[in-house]
Amino acid sequence: MTAHRIFRCDRSSIRSDICIMEGDVRTHPASSSVFLYFSRETNGLVNYGKEEGDEEFRHEKIRPYTRKWETCVMDAIGELGLIAKRVNSGITRHRCDVWHDVPAVLFSTGGFTGNVYHEFNDGILPLYITSQHFNRKVVFVITEYHKWWILKYRDVLSQLSDYPAIDFNGEKRTHCFPEAIVGLRIHDELTVDSSLMEGNKSISDFRNLLDQAYWPQIRGLIQDEEREAQEKLKRKLSLFPISLETSIKVEKEVQEDRSEKPKLLILSRNGSRAIINENLLVKMLEEIGFGVTVLRPDPTTELAMIYRTLNSNHVMVGVHGAAMTHFLFMRPGSVLIQVIPLGTMWAAETYFGEPARKFGLKYIGYEIVPKESSLYDKYDANDPVLRDPDSVNKKGWQYTKDIYLEGQNVRLDLRRFRKRLVRAYYYNNIAKMNGRVHLQSQYT
Repeated sequence: MTAHRIFRCDRSSIRSDICIMEGDVRTHPASSSVFLYFSRETNGLVNYGKEEGDEEFRHEKIRPYTRKWETCVMDAIGELGLIAKRVNSGITRHRCDVWHDVPAVLFSTGGFTGNVYHEFNDGILPLYITSQHFNRKVVFVITEYHKWWILKYRDVLSQLSDYPAIDFNGEKRTHCFPEAIVGLRIHDELTVDSSLMEGNKSISDFRNLLDQAYWPQIRGLIQDEEREAQEKLKRKLSLFPISLETSIKVEKEVQEDRSEKPKLLILSRNGSRAIINENLLVKMLEEIGFGVTVLRPDPTTELAMIYRTLNSNHVMVGVHGAAMTHFLFMRPGSVLIQVIPLGTMWAAETYFGEPARKFGLKYIGYEIVPKESSLYDKYDANDPVLRDPDSVNKKGWQYTKDIYLEGQNVRLDLRRFRKRLVRAYYYNNIAKMNGRVHLQSQYT
């Protein structure tokens, strides 16, 4: 029996298009194309064969990025031509420079790449969904290739592929594959729908992959820090000699003090949507009984460091924004408190609230009141900006961006906010409080 060649495209999703090519697949960067060749003996394209004798069976076009509905973004994504041709005496194949015996997944790291939310939602999670069933026996071929993206996500990529990624636009050679998936599948915001996955893989499996990606590096960091701490202790003991028994007791007491306190991390923002009274918030958290860490990540912060920090905390507090994506680094069962500025309720719930619940976190949303917004100082109390943010958002994205996302900071009403923090403290026996937290009447 002669072999079929498969060339099918699924354009039914509002989020992304997917095309699958099986057979003699060859990249041709010079023409921004991927070819699928047939011999005369081949039965034809499954479900898509045209009349016998046609030289070009099919020519599809695709932009391999997962925000299909946003024309302004997709226009900046390079279009690929996917062409199926039957080989005959007048047609020659592009010469194969590099042969691969594993499939390829072609996708773009253009668009909103550079924003951590979009890097995970539009890129890393869809890449996991599309490629994990290959068990690392797959090559990633990337359009709008960024070396910094490869370096940033190298630990995750190494869990999905055993092979170096290929820069489609920068590569002059023709690469040949037995199969190619062009485009990425995406399910919903920051999640994996197990009902659509081979083997019922879920967001928990993605979380396990992150563990496998980052923990080897984290263990090395921990070992280095422990060695450094021991050396510091030895130096101190040499300067101020005490008995070995006393030094062990002191070290044990320090460790017990750290372990007793539930750990809370504040994901701090610079610029817009910053917590103006963050210092007072830290003081109140410490009075409640939390061990507090303030993290201000920037584009150069190592993801392994952020992962380690969040993985060791019981609670994360942050204002709505892209950095809240780091909830994916928390342990299931932890608490996520999202401060929701005026005009951002829908986005906060859709992009982080619901995904956090699916991820297995205890999610607490804290919607601020007008007096907690810096906009209260700019607008009259009856202005729709304060009184009816939905009506302002309906005017268009630019209004939302300028007013609520880039023009607003937060001054928390600490008495009001304290209730959420106490809930987080008590949740699931995070800490043995022994009466250290007193709900004073002024905070109820």
